This record gives sequence, structure tokens and C-alpha cells, in this order.
Amino acid sequence: MFRLAYVPGVTPAKWVNVWTERMPDVPLTLLAVPAAEVVGLLRDGGADAGFVRLPVDRDGLSVIPLYVETTVVVAPKDHVVTAADEVAIADLTDDEIFHPLDDTIEWAVRPGLPAFIRPATTADAVQLVADGAGLVLVPQSLARLHHRRDLTYRPLLDAPQSQVALAWPTDATTDLVEDFIGIVRGRTVNSSRGRTPASPAEKPAQKQAQKPAQRQAQKPAQNGSGRRAVPTSRKGKGRRPR
Repeated sequence: MFRLAYVPGVTPAKWVNVWTERMPDVPLTLLAVPAAEVVGLLRDGGADAGFVRLPVDRDGLSVIPLYVETTVVVAPKDHVVTAADEVAIADLTDDEIFHPLDDTIEWAVRPGLPAFIRPATTADAVQLVADGAGLVLVPQSLARLHHRRDLTYRPLLDAPQSQVALAWPTDATTDLVEDFIGIVRGRTVNSSRGRTPASPAEKPAQKQAQKPAQRQAQKPAQNGSGRRAVPTSRKGKGRRPR
């Protein structure tokens, strides 16, 4: 069994489908984990690998950055920021912005005005936005995950972005982890950088099995009497005089 953790907003379906095709005998278990807890789960051995949001504490972990997400501002549909297709940080100067405790975007200076409370989760922040209490800034996938009919979002220009990565305990880089890394990186089944169906111990045996056939193919042809056939390239020529 292979245990794969993932944080909210990440959709691992495409990689899971490839795993199912290539490794039908190895079940894959998906574990939905809050962003703040996924690193602890990996270190405690609760998952073999996981999709995380950077930055994370990399001590004892191997990390492969995968892709970067656009940061968006989530607002009620009738809010002034929805009048434009894109929003600049300067446009949020007078707005209260929620900063949930599970936020993974690194801000040097947070836009807008601090809200009256720090919600525990992004989901809580989105609910407060729906109540008209302020706005929240999140990776685009989280805006889609927490979509509501009374809310919308716009890309936020000149804002830091969230990056998704694959992480696993360095000391537990098993063959199955290597297989999943190959899938995430888009390697084919027969990629030279991935695992091969035949182990090194099997390869010499395969070569030995081919040698008898090769020797038979290299043996000179014999005539019906059991003697070697005489080459015909000098047909009609006698022996060289001594």
C-alpha cells in the first residue's frame, strides 16, 4: 500500500490514475490533511509522500517544487473590486483583509487593513467574507475549493504566490516513493531514470539464456555426412601448389 497525503486545493487525481494503471497490485490511499499538519504527518510516518504548500520546514524531508498558483482576492459579488478583471494591491488599501491561521502565502507586508479577527482556517475566512465582514487573499485553487454563489474572486497583481511541492521523508525513500516521483515528473514506464521491470540480479540470467542460441547461430553449417560444408567461394579452383 502507498499512502499519499495532500493539502486542500491540490487535486491529485491525474497522478493517482497513472499509478492505478501502472501499479494495479499496489493500492494507493489518499489522506486529506490540513496544510499546517502535513509535514508532521510525513515525519511521523503517517504517509509515504505528500503534496504540500511551500514554504515548509524541510528538515529531514526531500522536496520537489511542482507548480506556482495565482493569488486571488475573494470578495462578495457586489464588491467594488469585482468591477475589474484584475486587482492591484493598492486597490485594497481601505479594505479589511482576513489572515487565516492556515495561510501559506508569505507576505512581506500584508495588503489592506487588518481584520478584527484571525480565522482558524481559510474556510472560516471565506464564511466571514460571505457575511460582508472583509476580504481574503488565497491561492486560486482554494478560491475554487470554497466557491459560493454569493462570492467571486479576481487575480491579485504584484502579490506573492503559493507553490505546491511533493515532499517525503528523506530516510524513507522507498522504491514505491521512487515510482511515484517518476509519475509526478511525467516519466514513462520504460524511462531510464525510473525503476525497470527487471532487477539487476535478473539481467545476467537473461544474457546467459541467450548465449546458446547465439552460439548455435554462429556454428558453421554441416553437410549430410556430418562433415563441415566446403566453402563455395573458390569453386572451380584447385589447390594452391606447394
